[in-house]
Amino acid sequence: MNILLTGGAGFIGSHVGDLLIEHDHQVTIVDDLSAGRRSNLPPGCDFYEMDIRSKEINSLWQEKQFDTLVHLAAQMDVRKSVEDPLFDSDVNIRGSLNLMEAGKDNGLKRVVFTSTGGAGYDDNVTFPTPESTPAKPISPYGIAKISFELYLRYYERQYGIQNIALRLANVYGPRQNPFGEAGVVAIFAQRLLADNDIIINGDGLQTRDYVFCQDIAKAIHLALAYEDNGFFNIGTSIETSVVEIFQLIRQATGSDAGELHGPEQSGEVRRSALDVALAEKELGWKPVVTLQEGIRETIEYFRQLQIDPDKR
Repeated sequence: MNILLTGGAGFIGSHVGDLLIEHDHQVTIVDDLSAGRRSNLPPGCDFYEMDIRSKEINSLWQEKQFDTLVHLAAQMDVRKSVEDPLFDSDVNIRGSLNLMEAGKDNGLKRVVFTSTGGAGYDDNVTFPTPESTPAKPISPYGIAKISFELYLRYYERQYGIQNIALRLANVYGPRQNPFGEAGVVAIFAQRLLADNDIIINGDGLQTRDYVFCQDIAKAIHLALAYEDNGFFNIGTSIETSVVEIFQLIRQATGSDAGELHGPEQSGEVRRSALDVALAEKELGWKPVVTLQEGIRETIEYFRQLQIDPDKR
């Protein structure tokens, strides 16, 4: 496939790029490097430093004639979306539409879009939550992601562009940014390796479904072979609290640092866990990496960064 991969210099996108190139796809990456890093780029890709909202996207598409879009680029911070909904919608809706408008007249046949499962449902659901549950996001980030799923239905009906939306749980693993507000595993790993105390928002009993980055990459690769349209939850179906994450990482790092508690954050659900039975049935996907294994790999990555910061 001739693939345009957006956000491919980022945390999740770089793992996706590695796997796609490993399977001999032709991969062009677009990333504005606002969160991604050049050092994350997989060998063998073509790279363009470009904002997905840019008019240059159309010229690039005319030149390259991509048949497939794997769309990960996003404003990905729920809290930032609450603070600035206009910016969130500008990137996550207008930027995504800019890609579709460029693609529809220039050979686009298939889209795999990373939507949200963790922020796609409210708290009034069963756990783990199946796709049959109506999406009722409570943050601008979640609203934008689910909205673009509906736009994809429009492009399928109007232009015949096949699409799959993967509603991701909370993704973690090597290359995640430990200096932002999102990404609790990376933040905790970085701080506990330095033996710094951890600040936990609220009581820390809020739960999330933590899924390893390489399992996500495999889900995206399998979705490229799926011959129908649809949306699928991609997670582990297991709830883990923030306090439990803290304890697991503290134990794995051998740190004696303590936990401090700050105020709760707005726009976030109390609980989250995704039923992934449909993805296993339709895509042949299921999570392989356990939370304990994934945490060990993540800690080792950040430990190596302490030894050699140039690996960042």
